[in-house]
Amino acid sequence: MNPATRESLADEFPISPWSEVEAAIESAHRAAQVVREWPGERFAAFLERYAELCEASADAIISAANLETALPIEPRLKGAEFPRTTNQLRQAAAAAREESWRLPTIDSGANIRSMLGPIGPVAVFGPNNFPLAFNSIAGGDFAAAIAAGNPVIAKGHSAHPRTTQLFAEAAQQAADETGMPPGFVQLIYRTNHADGAKLVGHPLLGATGYTGSRHAGLVLKQAADAAGKPIYLELSSVNPVVILPGALQERGDAIAGEFTASCLMGAGQFCTNPGLVLLIAGPETDRFIETTRDQFTAAPVGTLLGPGVEASLRRGIAELQQAGAELLAGGGEVDASRCCHANTLLKVSGAGFLQDPAGLQTEAFGNASLLVVAASIEELRQVASVLEGNLTGCIYSHTGGIDDELYSIVAPELRQRVGRLLNDKMPTGVAVSPAMNHGGPFPATGHPGFTAVGIPASLRRFGMLQCYDGVRPHRLPPVLQDAGLPGAWRLVDGTWRQGE
Repeated sequence: MNPATRESLADEFPISPWSEVEAAIESAHRAAQVVREWPGERFAAFLERYAELCEASADAIISAANLETALPIEPRLKGAEFPRTTNQLRQAAAAAREESWRLPTIDSGANIRSMLGPIGPVAVFGPNNFPLAFNSIAGGDFAAAIAAGNPVIAKGHSAHPRTTQLFAEAAQQAADETGMPPGFVQLIYRTNHADGAKLVGHPLLGATGYTGSRHAGLVLKQAADAAGKPIYLELSSVNPVVILPGALQERGDAIAGEFTASCLMGAGQFCTNPGLVLLIAGPETDRFIETTRDQFTAAPVGTLLGPGVEASLRRGIAELQQAGAELLAGGGEVDASRCCHANTLLKVSGAGFLQDPAGLQTEAFGNASLLVVAASIEELRQVASVLEGNLTGCIYSHTGGIDDELYSIVAPELRQRVGRLLNDKMPTGVAVSPAMNHGGPFPATGHPGFTAVGIPASLRRFGMLQCYDGVRPHRLPPVLQDAGLPGAWRLVDGTWRQGE
């Protein structure tokens, strides 16, 4: 469907029976056996050629994504997300070639050496909200799995199948041109839920990367866990933003503008969208709420990714209201000709939040947010102490330091509940930086120790620790041999050293 018009699109895409899914797994397994001892240079060459071919097809890919998701070509798809996609592929290529991501470790006295090696075929489930940068056959999980030396079976998202097809054709061409074996890159579209669970738990699969809804992700996690297969999940997050009184006094109107822009950008369809704002009661807070409500009401209403997102947003808002949230703005339909929902702002007291913290942390994925007004800093700390795990958390404070004591009370509580802690900026930007953590405690992700963004760390999800004890020097992988590899960092007898 084109969500901007609700019109069905003409293209048709396959539904795979289990026989096709299993054939893909077996083919990926055969490919893994061929490439498992290849140097990182081979995977780097594929990723770099793939980035070039994506750029050659950029206009078609971006047009398809715009049609299928209603995300604007500029500035979103062409100006931001597509360059990020090809940049990720090239960053992953550089990491594959250099091989420090493997964490090579050498104990020369005991002649024991270890490194991360490929884990085997990886299944990647991409989300609906980033059709390019998180696409199952082009995005961050795909790039990381390939750079770690693994074949990938991509599960295409039903919201942007033509976009994914164009990526997959470029990936296959790159695989052919760089001498990859058959089955190194594969794409499937729709399967039934039972077959999806069988896929992630298959004995020949190495691991899974998944970004999407909490419900579907936990079903897959149960199946993977039962089979002892790693699965890396990005699920749901309300991304709490704490705004302390001094910050409101100093620049409350500016913060209201930042919050409104962040929450409503892209119709709120970001996994780091600020869906929860914590405040302390007072005149400046009242002014902030009034200003924000007016801005939500006046702002244009964005188009949602599809009817599924639209229905989910309605349900989320209704559940927040049932849990005790008061509607301040929006809450209804604004344009039946497209997939959308009114910009929605809700409010609850700190005491009310503490009565039903689970219900009031329901994720309303889209252009909606909940304000929590605590009676005191202690009540705000209590609210922070019952938050679920989130990808991000932010604290706004006075630039002159008058909020520092309050900061020291709330920050320790928030720190343990978020993967990335920010100061004085909204969380919606996720830089592709080696230091980035796009992860967090459950239910933001399935494991708090890993990130989906940030190379080389993201590659390590798709590696297995391989130890070589007394193995003869000529039989060791090159990065573990005494000479090492040019540029690769290794931990040798407790000291980090870089190869010449």
